Amino acid sequence: MSIRERIVQAISVAKTDVFLRQDFSALGSTSQVTRVLRLLIDNGVIVRISLGVYARAKLSVLTGNPIPAQPIYVLAPEALRRLGIEPRPSRLVRDYNEGKSTQLPAESRINIGKKRTKRKIGFGRSQTKYEND
Repeated sequence: MSIRERIVQAISVAKTDVFLRQDFSALGSTSQVTRVLRLLIDNGVIVRISLGVYARAKLSVLTGNPIPAQPIYVLAPEALRRLGIEPRPSRLVRDYNEGKSTQLPAESRINIGKKRTKRKIGFGRSQTKYEND
């Protein structure tokens, strides 16, 4: 079984939609895994949402191009958890959930507590922003 087949199989049986490069490190060398991931991006199996972070893809009904299978506001917290950062709802989301506001947040913003990160998570024009406590 080739590295490509093993990676595709690992993606198809995974219960998550977010994959880290290190998930596939046991299947081959760094350059081999990089080559296969690039090939899978070109074939529309996965999309890159951050450096070393990939998401399961589907075809857009509008353009026919690959897009993430889930919205970024769903994938970003999952990716942060996989990277060791525990995300929490932003202040605006908490206000809405507590009934203090009727305004829904227009952008994807995640509270990362006291941690700091420069990592950008997003796809296309949809990027996640962070806030700290």
